[in-house]
Amino acid sequence: MSDHPPQPAIAARITKRLGSALHRARFFASLRHLHGPKQRIAAADEVVLVALVRDGAYYLDGFFDHYRRLGVAHFVFFDNGSREGTLDRLRQQPGVSILQSTLPWGDYENDFRSYAAKRYATDRWCLIADMDEIFDFEGRAEIGLRGLTGFLTDQGYTGLMAQMLEMFPKAPLSTVAALPYLQVLQQFDHCDISSVTAYDYQSPATGLGYFLHQNKITPPAPQLLFGGIRGKVFGESCCLTKHPLIYVGAGVTPAVHPHASTGLRLAPMSALIKHYKFANDALARDRASVAAASIAHGEDRQRLAVLQHSPDISLWSPQAQRAPALVTLQQQGFLQADPAYSAYLASHTVRPLKNSETSQ
Repeated sequence: MSDHPPQPAIAARITKRLGSALHRARFFASLRHLHGPKQRIAAADEVVLVALVRDGAYYLDGFFDHYRRLGVAHFVFFDNGSREGTLDRLRQQPGVSILQSTLPWGDYENDFRSYAAKRYATDRWCLIADMDEIFDFEGRAEIGLRGLTGFLTDQGYTGLMAQMLEMFPKAPLSTVAALPYLQVLQQFDHCDISSVTAYDYQSPATGLGYFLHQNKITPPAPQLLFGGIRGKVFGESCCLTKHPLIYVGAGVTPAVHPHASTGLRLAPMSALIKHYKFANDALARDRASVAAASIAHGEDRQRLAVLQHSPDISLWSPQAQRAPALVTLQQQGFLQADPAYSAYLASHTVRPLKNSETSQ
């Protein structure tokens, strides 16, 4: 038996494993099932939506309206301690399950999403969405979400990337701070991609290389985008790329990072997430977030510094675009198309009848 002390690397690994074990133990001790089915209920061709929520009643009408029209029937909300009627509102909705943990959001958000996805969507397609995100994709109106996942399944893909497009109004943010979310979805109709920075999918410059190298990409791989209007106005180096739609099958680990899952075989096209970060009184939310110090990356602090100094700021500039179509964003390089998917859409879209045919 050696009386030499462990090497520093060994000691560090042991400490890390103990920390991870304690982290998991705290998570499972905090976990509560509050409402709805306790396990997976979706059929094999249905999509399970997983969302984190904390005091999210403001978003619920617009959120359910969009995702039910998209074809989602099963919703799993992981609550982080709501206090203002969110849970009562969710309990009134069909097809909803609610889990809860009040552990710090910034330390456990990956655990919240990953656990919910594995518990309710194993061997199913899972759409991971934040409350202020509206998921969209080419062919949405023609084939719906089930048609999209049917194509992905047929092609052997287990993940679809999306790019986040920050939506904002032409008016100063202070004048729309109290605007209801359903009106926000109509009136926040501008975006600005003039300051987006693009990186190759597995570039070390993204800071996500550890996760992304565990995925298989089909050339041409979608790029990772950073910055946008939040970088232009607030100096945020925010990632605009996510893996929101994943098949939680063998080898896939969901939501290991707020923007990434691993073990995926990614489709070559990209979807769109319309992001309404500046709804629901952005100044007040950032002020509360900074005071709570619950998130370590500092982006809330950067926005707060600008918003406090310029409370009447507008994000609009001559570079802004009004409600660009998905095909326009593809032409501009913000989104990526896939010829095979376009051909699939053409073959699965119902041809409108001509007047002569409707009279027969």
